[in-house]
Amino acid sequence: MQQISVDLGDRSYPILAGAGLITRGDLLRSHIKGSQVCIVTDDTVAPLYLEAVSRQLEGLRVISVVLPTGEAFKNWSVLQQILDALLEARFDRKCCLLALGGGVVGDMTGFAAAIYQRGVDFIQVPTTLLSQVDSSVGGKTGINHPAGKNMIGAFYQPQAVIMDTDTLRTLPAREISAGLAEIIKYGLIRDVGFLAWLEQNMQKLRTLDAAAVIHAIVRSCEIKAEVVAADEREGGVRAILNLGHTFGHAIEAHLGYGRWLHGEAVGAGMVMAADLSRRLGWITQQDQQRAISLISAAGLPVSSPEGMEVADYQLHMSVDKKVMDGKLRLVLLKQLGEAVVTGEFAPQALISTLEHACNAR
Repeated sequence: MQQISVDLGDRSYPILAGAGLITRGDLLRSHIKGSQVCIVTDDTVAPLYLEAVSRQLEGLRVISVVLPTGEAFKNWSVLQQILDALLEARFDRKCCLLALGGGVVGDMTGFAAAIYQRGVDFIQVPTTLLSQVDSSVGGKTGINHPAGKNMIGAFYQPQAVIMDTDTLRTLPAREISAGLAEIIKYGLIRDVGFLAWLEQNMQKLRTLDAAAVIHAIVRSCEIKAEVVAADEREGGVRAILNLGHTFGHAIEAHLGYGRWLHGEAVGAGMVMAADLSRRLGWITQQDQQRAISLISAAGLPVSSPEGMEVADYQLHMSVDKKVMDGKLRLVLLKQLGEAVVTGEFAPQALISTLEHACNAR
């Protein structure tokens, strides 16, 4: 078992990663302060792991909420199911919510914990690669709105993040690729050595080689923990974690949440970010091609989806959370391994990038 700490003073917490952790009742119980636990999962994960996790918590009062699977259900009405269950069970402020699933379950459970009785404990037990390397760490919680992804939510940190790498073996290849998008992101924004390692080990990651997977998860979480500790509420440097996300969120909002997986949209978005970075003279064409080749090797899309045009991107990007005083800011690459958040780019350069992405499909 590997352990990483997210250092946030009295709200610091551990990230634990390894095989078989989902059946380690001692780990789960060590982060539960009261006697009431609500396990939140979805109808894909529940048949696989709900009984096993519930069994580790015998002796506590445990209820469960099984949500429908998918990004399309990350909304107010489904969130209400969690709150309804807590109120019906008369759970108090010492209760603990346990998020057992992927990023959607983690985001919604964390948001429910943030607002139930003005804040109760929660634990992240992520079961997808994307949620293990990204969404479960850092305290971003929330739901989607038809006008924009994750526009309603709160920064709210968990008590612990417990990652069982064995759960990845039940994932389809498409979900593995989606998780690899966020792993690639860390190399592009922060660690060119890790980027080179990914180039050498991508096939091992896609086939879930145990040693390669644990290394990628740990390094990704180390980078995210460092950035979150420096800027918990995304007032500055933390925004670099959104490389490709403004483009990607536009794709998700336009297609309808769930049509493309989040990681797939981010993969195409990082290609666009690299293209614009090259047009600004910050990275070379060779660097740009290196990024595209790695994203493609991960099994991710490298062009815009069919039917999406430049005007569609402009519409959705105008309501992105990084818009400040009416000005769009993007995460771009000054060089491989170094990202910046900037609004200083010529509008025509962005249009050229969007036109290229739309014409490349």
